[in-house]
Amino acid sequence: MSHTKSEKQKLLTRIRRVRGQLEAVERTVEEDAECAAVLQQITACRGALDGLVAEVVELHIRKHVVDASAPVSDPRTQAAEQLVEIVHSYLT
Repeated sequence: MSHTKSEKQKLLTRIRRVRGQLEAVERTVEEDAECAAVLQQITACRGALDGLVAEVVELHIRKHVVDASAPVSDPRTQAAEQLVEIVHSYLT
């Protein structure tokens, strides 16, 4: 899936962040924390997952949808950039 080593590392870092958030949710439940604390941890986990989804969608658009040789002024390239911005605005 990843196209370069740096992209792979970025995704793995996000995945590890999600894992850490899930472990925090588990800890708060194990510690019989208040509902608000559990919900706060769940929300943080959801945010980390949304960031991961946005990153993968962006990579897909940039590597498989946009023609890398097309000029920046190409309407399809501009539309792809707008799509990336929209995805990030909804998910992050």
